Amino acid sequence: MAARRLLTLLCALMIGLPGYAISSESPAPTIRQHNNPQLQKLLEKHIKDLHLSSAVRSKRLSVALVDVTDPDMPSMAQVNGDEMMYAASLPKIAILLAAFERIEEGKLQLNNETRQTMTNMIRYSSNQAATQMIRAVGQDYINETLSSPKYRLYDKRYNGGLWVGKEYAGGTAFHRDPLHNLSHGATALQVARFYYMLETGRLVSPESSREMKNILGNPGINHKFVKGLSNTDAKIFRKSGSWRSFHADSALIEHNGRSYIAVALANDPQGGEWMKKLIREMDNIILAQNPTTHIAKAETGRFQAAN
Repeated sequence: MAARRLLTLLCALMIGLPGYAISSESPAPTIRQHNNPQLQKLLEKHIKDLHLSSAVRSKRLSVALVDVTDPDMPSMAQVNGDEMMYAASLPKIAILLAAFERIEEGKLQLNNETRQTMTNMIRYSSNQAATQMIRAVGQDYINETLSSPKYRLYDKRYNGGLWVGKEYAGGTAFHRDPLHNLSHGATALQVARFYYMLETGRLVSPESSREMKNILGNPGINHKFVKGLSNTDAKIFRKSGSWRSFHADSALIEHNGRSYIAVALANDPQGGEWMKKLIREMDNIILAQNPTTHIAKAETGRFQAAN
């Protein structure tokens, strides 16, 4: 009886610890559990070197960086990762996700026309295409999908996340986010989770994730992250956004045998220039990581999980 009580107490304590919550982010493991102190120090140092520390302190800049070279053992660093900002066109990735959920349900066809509309929405950030897709999937359905237990890409526990509450056209918002009253919003960590689930085949299905990744590839607008890496051979799968002083960029990047997720949100007229410089620094950070150490950590993690 005493042993049973002890086991019950240990289980209760584990549930109360980070990473053991029953309502954990599903279906993918939360990247919050994979904060890497070394990566964190490097990110903060490079932000300081770019003279952007004051923007971080004033919460005008948020950044997330996740090394997913081994997707089973991601390494994450962030500043203001749960700070929700107006993100302009970046949340069009949420429309893309909702569309593929509708396709999976058999309520929307993935034909040449639909694929081209989604490609125009993502690669060229067409507002007309985005509005067309919002109407095709249903306004409320997008945020229901984002808030669902399956994704939790908008989660009140973490100050919100991805949100689409207005068509990308004239008119008023149909449903602003309940925490910040934003029509198009995002947090850096929730956007990073979107790309992590994409990379691990957990957005709708592995096949749908591959389709979405293909649509996110070959960016049609050369600015921010794309401009910053223009002199490299990096492959970029990306969605950005800009409106007035608000600038956002997000990408899954494959470069020199490494893969990583980069997200930046800013509220400053110079935000676009910040992102061009930030992505160069983040790329350097990831490429400088020791692959042997990374593999060793991954093997250790697998051994512990097996035991």
